[in-house]
Amino acid sequence: MFTETYACSHFGSIVRLPFGNVFPVGNDVFLDLTIEGVGTKVLLAQVAGRYDTIGIDAVAMAVNDVIRSGAVPLAVADNIHAQQSDPILVREWLRGIMKGALQADCPVVSGEIGDVADVIKGEVAGKGFDMVVATVGMASASKLITGRGIKPGDIIIGMRSSGLHSNGISLARRILLKNWGGKYDAHAVIPSLSRELIYEMLEPTSIYVKPVLSATENVTVKAAVHITGDAYLKFNNLTSFSSGIGFKFYNFKPQPIFELIQQTARELGFAVSDEEMFQTFNMGWGFAIITSKEDLDDALNAIKTAGAEAELIGEITAKPGTIEVEWENKHVTLT
Repeated sequence: MFTETYACSHFGSIVRLPFGNVFPVGNDVFLDLTIEGVGTKVLLAQVAGRYDTIGIDAVAMAVNDVIRSGAVPLAVADNIHAQQSDPILVREWLRGIMKGALQADCPVVSGEIGDVADVIKGEVAGKGFDMVVATVGMASASKLITGRGIKPGDIIIGMRSSGLHSNGISLARRILLKNWGGKYDAHAVIPSLSRELIYEMLEPTSIYVKPVLSATENVTVKAAVHITGDAYLKFNNLTSFSSGIGFKFYNFKPQPIFELIQQTARELGFAVSDEEMFQTFNMGWGFAIITSKEDLDDALNAIKTAGAEAELIGEITAKPGTIEVEWENKHVTLT
């Protein structure tokens, strides 16, 4: 079944998948290990003075990556480097991590907090920190999502994001927030948003563990993509595992924050093109799976039963390596 492997002297062969490797531990059981951080979103937490949600982002970035292989997250562990580990901050950081772990249905088994003031400075004096979470997941060989067997006519199902998530934050804050040369005060009330700007930007990343695993129990999932850095360009990873395929997206319902970014950029005298938006941001869909067309209804029902919003957002084409986006009566080609 698996042809692309690496030698592993202790356990057998490491299997190469579209977004990383999984490691055999005997009896056709594989482990997937992911380590992820939340990047410059920690700066938004400091500006907002709110620290109880950023841990959800950290957990989300890790567990959402693990489930791409079909693995079930078993546990998470955190590592926080702080300018100063104030007890109030620590409590809020860990509160978010626990919320994320509960959503992912896996325990927090260990963690570490280190004071490294010479390394961490941050945006607010004494409040600087960086947060990383590691997750290990397990899958049987029969449940691995390999990225193979994708063919033209297959469909792409998107799962709704909560907004910016944890990617494209550097671009967004430099356009939107005065702290970094942008237009608005952090606590500005924008008519198109339902709350102050900083809280809209700080909204935690959605966790897709339950809906994705529900889908794998009901249909054959050929590929799973966490739409993060590089956004829709990430789908090109799949072309090394299924040849002769391209991707066409035609259903987008981005939250108002995305339009605000483009509009504000124009007001500041520079442009953020449609191409850049789809290469940087999730544009309303935070996770996607690829399956056969005949599995559409069963996949949607499984995902929605698990509590996520999902829709058909695109299809596989016969244009090798081409990513196309139909957006506001425009045709955008990303590659």
